[in-house]
Parts: sequence; structure tokens; C-alpha cells
Amino acid sequence: MMYRDMVEWRGQNPPPATMMIISNKVRGVFDWDLLRLQQRTPYNLFLAYSVVPKVSILLSTSEEWCWKSLLKLSGPHVAVQGAKLYCNSCNFDTQSLKKFKKHIWSYEHVREEIINPTYDKVVCVTEKWGKNYKATPEFATAKIQVWWDMTSCPLPEGYDAHRVRPSLEAAFKELGYSGPVSITAYGDHNHTPLQALSSTGVHALHCVPDLPDMASVVEKWHYDNPPRAATIMMVISDHVDWISHYLVELLQENNYKLFLAYSFRPSKTSFLLTSAEWLWESLLAGSEQRRLVLHKCSSESGEPTATFNCSLCHFGTKSIDQFRNHLSTDKEHAKEEMRLPAVRKLNIKENRRSRVADFDRKGKRM
Repeated sequence: MMYRDMVEWRGQNPPPATMMIISNKVRGVFDWDLLRLQQRTPYNLFLAYSVVPKVSILLSTSEEWCWKSLLKLSGPHVAVQGAKLYCNSCNFDTQSLKKFKKHIWSYEHVREEIINPTYDKVVCVTEKWGKNYKATPEFATAKIQVWWDMTSCPLPEGYDAHRVRPSLEAAFKELGYSGPVSITAYGDHNHTPLQALSSTGVHALHCVPDLPDMASVVEKWHYDNPPRAATIMMVISDHVDWISHYLVELLQENNYKLFLAYSFRPSKTSFLLTSAEWLWESLLAGSEQRRLVLHKCSSESGEPTATFNCSLCHFGTKSIDQFRNHLSTDKEHAKEEMRLPAVRKLNIKENRRSRVADFDRKGKRM
């Protein structure tokens, strides 16, 4: 009931505005839906609870309090007139405490509560929101930054790599987005069509499989973009959950929108609120009209216009030959490619040992 009233209030009071929720039910009851609402329309949010949540809440808040501590804070006494006492079951309201008490104890009220009990299940208003939205005027010409995980979303066999950029841009334009597009491809670039990708301005970042550097790059990108500038982020990956906590923070606190593409549809709806989603191969295939545009683009050959970077060695260049040479012959690079996966496996083993030891300690106390 409280959540329904809160959603109704949001509809009547557009931001900038402040909401305060005093409840232990934010975490695990309506945080999923509220989190998605906050990504679309951010409000300044205060929280208070009697029990500190065991798991951190992903909602970005301006302040949080323990309820008892909050009540101890002193301040000037302010008398407020006009408070309304409301009975939802009977749709009855009054400003008289005496009348309200009389109503609560009345036969009519008791009968109404028994016949029509209050429906307390949270109705998720964002659950049936669409996936692809037409661009609003504010975002129609906004910059679009694309991070492409080539390991989980590779190029289909036989696909012309020249077509990647025009395929994406055509899909964006179908929704009304025509801003400049920057694309960074993550993966093992020993075996990718670098010439074709780079000639259309697709940047390459070499990384070891299962060791994506996307989170740090997204963080750096965020610092380079003004928080209030309308901007669109796009992640092409089956592993967006690896950086989802960071993305949801950015979406709540900045004027950003999010696009997603993946090789298969997720089994459940994410708490990330997106403005557009695609299946990767469907996005690349495009419509018949889009293919006509792409035919011209794929037939054009050009010199690389992108940058090439190696996340393992912090190496960067604009020369495709230097990049290929670095990946294939640099001895220090070869050592890093061997070392990092081994370190990751060791960390996984150490983490497991730690969790097993912690479980055993707790078991002995029981």
C-alpha cells in the first residue's frame, strides 16, 4: 500500500524533489522496482530503518539513518496544521482524530476490512515496461559509448566486420538516436579482423578471456563525461552482471541512458533499466533497408582510424602493425598473458579456502 502511494506521489510531483522512506521493507520488497524507477526519474532519496540491512541496498541515497538514532536528534518543535487521517479500506478521511478513532472502531469499518482485505502485495510498475523506446529530444543527438565484449558476443562466422558500426548506427537511427558513436571492442585481438574493424573507427582493447577490463574503462569514461550531460552507454555482452552494480549507480546519479545487446535473452528481468535491448545477431542482421546501406559501407576499404590498446601491458598505439607486433612478439606481453590467468585461478582457490574455513568455524560454534 505504501509503495503504491509512493508511485502515485512520484507521478504527481516531478523532480527535482525529495522522497523519504521509513521502513525495513526497502531491501527485498520493493527495492527492485524502485531502483528501476530511480534510473528513469531520479529523486533525492532519504532512508530510515530500525534494522540495518545485512546486504547493501543498490539505491543511491543522499542520507540514511537508524530510526531510533534519528528520533533522538533534537530540533525546534514545529506545529503543522492540516494533517489528514485516512482509511484506505473505506476511502474515508478526516482531520479530526476523534472522528478517525470512531471510524476505526465502527462496525462498518470492521466489516469492510474483512470483506475486502487490503491488498498488500507490491505491484511492480516497471515489470511490463517496453524494451525499446524512441529517443526523446534531449537524447536524440547525445553521444553513444559502446563497450563490446567480443568473447561472449563474437562476430558470426562469415560476417563482414566492416558492417558492425553501420549496423549499430542504423539500429540507433531507427529509434531516433543520431548522436556520435564510439565503439570499443574487448577480446583476444590475436584473432580478430582488426583491419576491417579499425577502418570503421572501432577501437580495440586486448584482454585475456575471463579477465575483462570493462569496469575500469567505464569508470574512466565516466570521469571524462560531465554528470549532467545527456549521454548513452551501451554494453554488448552476456556478462553485464559483472558491472551491473556500477552501471546502476551511474544511471541513478547521472543523466545517462543504457542500451544492451546479448547473444541470448536473460532468464529474468534485470534491475538495470534500459532504453533499448537487442539480440546480438539480430542487431547485426538488421532489416532489408539497413542491408542496402551496409552494402556500400562494407565495400569501402579504409585505413585504420581507431586506437589499439593492450590492457595487460598498458600499451597503446594508432598503428595496426605495431599492435600486431606487440601481441605476437613482445616477450613481456607473453609473460603477462601467462601470469594473469594463473593469478586469477589462485585468487579463486584462495577465496574458496577462505569461505570453507569461515563455514567450518561457524559450524563448530553450533
